[in-house]
Amino acid sequence: MTMPLEIVTLPCLSDNYAFLLHNAETGHTALVDAPEATAIRTELERRGWGLEQILLTHHHWDHIDGVAELRAAYDPQIIGAKADAHRLPDLDIEVVEGDSFTCLGEDVRVLDVSGHTIGHIAFHVPNATALFTADSLMALGCGRLFEGTPEQMWQSLQKLAALPGDTTVYSGHEYTQSNARFALTIEPDNAALQRRCTAIDAARADNLPTVPSQLQEELDTNPFLRAHLDSLKTAVGMPDASAAAVFAEIRTRKDKF
Repeated sequence: MTMPLEIVTLPCLSDNYAFLLHNAETGHTALVDAPEATAIRTELERRGWGLEQILLTHHHWDHIDGVAELRAAYDPQIIGAKADAHRLPDLDIEVVEGDSFTCLGEDVRVLDVSGHTIGHIAFHVPNATALFTADSLMALGCGRLFEGTPEQMWQSLQKLAALPGDTTVYSGHEYTQSNARFALTIEPDNAALQRRCTAIDAARADNLPTVPSQLQEELDTNPFLRAHLDSLKTAVGMPDASAAAVFAEIRTRKDKF
């Protein structure tokens, strides 16, 4: 029986997260996103780990800025979206939705989650019940739509929402407390959301991360995943609107929040 992957949530910059994946049997390590090199190298050295692969979700600088230094130090294999290859660091493997590849002995499946950017991808590791979403699905939120449309993002989120509820969601930023305050303006009477907000406030008071989260928890409390529900449509005054239209309204409100 193989040992489960160890997954380390690593704070970077002011509010980013990178994730180290480690296979204790092989001693190999992978990284999802590289916001900066210093914090990542320090943690790798502290643990005595190397770095064999880097998985990139999208091209924004705060997810790729550390790649050049990490490549020079460890010579890892770099994996990212074919659609984003022209604005990512040089890739060793270019992937598209539906592709699978092996990372630390695990099958990793690629999902196109365009919306925040065009070409943004997520990585699903079914055997580890792990989902790396960066700035698509976030804890109690979703990424601002810099390049895509609300319809694109809604469809992207539906792909993620269809995964098993016990999936652990590793997203890219510590935005959860602000997201929670906004979510309460949409569903103030959601008891699960109220409980989650209390737990988030307690965690942040102790300077603890609120990432990762559980997908089922997001389905129960994240307004951006709930735009199809009659109760939420009514809450925003759009009882007869499409889910995508309601999502667009919620995203617009968050942008102004």
